[in-house]
Amino acid sequence: MAVNNSQTVVGGGPTAGGVPAGSLYVGDLHPYMTEAQLEEAFKGFKGVTSVRLGRDTATATNRSLRYGYVNFTTPEEAIRAMEVMNHSMLHGRVIRVMWSHRDPDARKSGIGNVFVKNLSESINSVELEEMFKKFGRTLSCKLAMFEDGKSKGYGFVQFESEESAIAAIEKLNGTTVRNKQLYVAKFVRKSDRVFPNPDVKYTNLYMNNLDPTLKEELVEEKFSEFGKTVSFAIAKDDHGNSRGFGFVNFANPDDARRAMEGMNGSQLGSKVLYVARAQKKAERKHILRRLFEEKRKEQMLKFKGSNVYVKNIDDDVSDEELVEHFSQCGTITSAKIMRDDKGISKGFGFVCFSTPEEGNKAVNTFHGKKLITCICCF
Repeated sequence: MAVNNSQTVVGGGPTAGGVPAGSLYVGDLHPYMTEAQLEEAFKGFKGVTSVRLGRDTATATNRSLRYGYVNFTTPEEAIRAMEVMNHSMLHGRVIRVMWSHRDPDARKSGIGNVFVKNLSESINSVELEEMFKKFGRTLSCKLAMFEDGKSKGYGFVQFESEESAIAAIEKLNGTTVRNKQLYVAKFVRKSDRVFPNPDVKYTNLYMNNLDPTLKEELVEEKFSEFGKTVSFAIAKDDHGNSRGFGFVNFANPDDARRAMEGMNGSQLGSKVLYVARAQKKAERKHILRRLFEEKRKEQMLKFKGSNVYVKNIDDDVSDEELVEHFSQCGTITSAKIMRDDKGISKGFGFVCFSTPEEGNKAVNTFHGKKLITCICCF
């Protein structure tokens, strides 16, 4: 869902980010809709200057991305089109029409964005907007739908201001609408979502480094010593052979924690088991990304001022010769000449010393000398 900051409005339309005041975004289009059909849908409104579909230009398919833009000569004409066309049916799909906000910083800010779930299947996008618009001006209202047009029971509402979003959350969260208790909260991007803390209750365990020669019944029996298991499964290939990992789900969280503590690092057959709380894919990616960033920062701090960028290196100079050439300035931890896919030198590389002082010495010693040129330490 698009995310926007509050923006200056002239006649109702945004003008930030170089977007025309009469530019509309049209979303949730039928995947096979053409620009000509979209233009036909808006032909009853005056002042349409251009119509464009978003397309997948990164691949050869050039398929529609199910959204487009309709531009008008004035914001007044765009307002009338938005009032008439928003939540209308077009080629069997309920479309969304809103002001076009193309400022990437605004879209990523999260300001004014609300997530709502546990909606009754009978609630449509129009009713969802009616439910929220009393708290402030809405820029967008999207109800998640299945391919057959049925509601998935959740949606997103984007307000012009953060104050409106907060008011909607405070008033609507926990209320009952059509026998369903709503959950309304600030929308959080998947990459920023808070994952369970170490004290969270869990029952599902992931086990890895399983000895493939062990019988599944034996492994299950070992885990059952810690409590009642609800399910147990070892991943297998197409030939029915163990892939060395699996999952065990306990009925009681305390039993699961004891099993993890007892089995992780234990010898089972010829292998030492790894057992941990089973994590969702998004959580694993988040943790790996965080560890990578921490490692990268650690490396940057460790070698800050010690890494020397070298250019104008002769084509026939090897990594070993580069080390030999610079070793008189100190202890070299790594040296690499950058090469293309065919192994041909690109004429530049990097030499990393054990201390920043050695790196500075190399720059002062070799900069401007024949064979190579040292540019800087970083």
